[in-house]
Amino acid sequence: MKRIDFSDLKTLVEINSWTQNKKGVDANGKLMQSWLEELGMTAEIFRRERIGNHLLLSSPVVDDKPRLLLMGHLDTVFPPDTFEGFREDAEWVYGPGTCDMKGGNFVALSALRNVFEQSGSITNIDFLLVSDEETGSDDSKLLTGKIATDYDACIDFEAAGEDHEVVNGRKGVATYCIELKGVAAHAGNHYASGKNANLAAAKLLITLTALTNLDLGSTVNVGLIEGGTSTNTISPYAKIMVEARFAEDGEQQRILEAIPALIDQHGVEGVSATISGGLQRNVMMPSRAQAEFINTLSDLLGYPLKTEQRGGVSDANVTAGAGVPTLDGFGPFGDGDHTEFERASKQSFVRRIDEVTKIVHHYNQHY
Repeated sequence: MKRIDFSDLKTLVEINSWTQNKKGVDANGKLMQSWLEELGMTAEIFRRERIGNHLLLSSPVVDDKPRLLLMGHLDTVFPPDTFEGFREDAEWVYGPGTCDMKGGNFVALSALRNVFEQSGSITNIDFLLVSDEETGSDDSKLLTGKIATDYDACIDFEAAGEDHEVVNGRKGVATYCIELKGVAAHAGNHYASGKNANLAAAKLLITLTALTNLDLGSTVNVGLIEGGTSTNTISPYAKIMVEARFAEDGEQQRILEAIPALIDQHGVEGVSATISGGLQRNVMMPSRAQAEFINTLSDLLGYPLKTEQRGGVSDANVTAGAGVPTLDGFGPFGDGDHTEFERASKQSFVRRIDEVTKIVHHYNQHY
């Protein structure tokens, strides 16, 4: 196996970059920025007060030539002192972000370094690094969607499949908070006077769950429910948190229209309902333009790129939703992500860096 120096990945992993740790996320970003600036790229910083800054590292543009956007995120899910450090053995590297997705950022960085060493320049290839992907990209997704339309194709560096599949489809996701207000009453003495918000929430749970269509890949899950004040009080308040996922555009539209329309159909007189939230990320569906992109990359590599579809979401949903041919999963294969057992395969890094180097070289060779 070709030997890779993981010292820069180790440096990244040892920086705690929990999404809410702005200082750490920015430190991670500054390090990536400094390495990419050494390759002639220039940084545009989108400063934020409460979360880490977003970064767009750009290379010179050669007019009328295809432009490629590489995408990564700087944040991880681990608060300080919960899962720290980097270690390695003969087959794996271990630590927070080794596969999700500091490892993916390291693949992109290594490929760019290889091409810069080969050709002395990087052109028509930019690298977007956002700071809030792990919490839904609520701040960055509008920025990502706007930036993506300047490019002919996008590659995201979430973890690879077990057989190095890239991702050509992801479910879309919507999240809602539904609040129900009733009337409190003593459950023993004045039961009929109360308006039970908990009962309305329970009925809504059943109604909303019935929107699920597993045959079409759509799910509606009431994942959190709370309400009431005591066992002897008719509940004056309840709240339910709902997540919907969908694998097709038609199902996305159906569910997004249905959920707000159903919130008053709980059948409990005197209980009012309000809803907040909505679409978080569009569904990412295979398309003809994406298929052509896959064929182009397969020709470059000399073998077919294997593909898979996933239920989880990423920023690839955003760029695909903006109409830009997008593929995800160009990071290393790993497992245990979002747990203290996170790791990534050393052999996978070798393969992915080689593949992405060839892809980047293709987009860069027209200088």
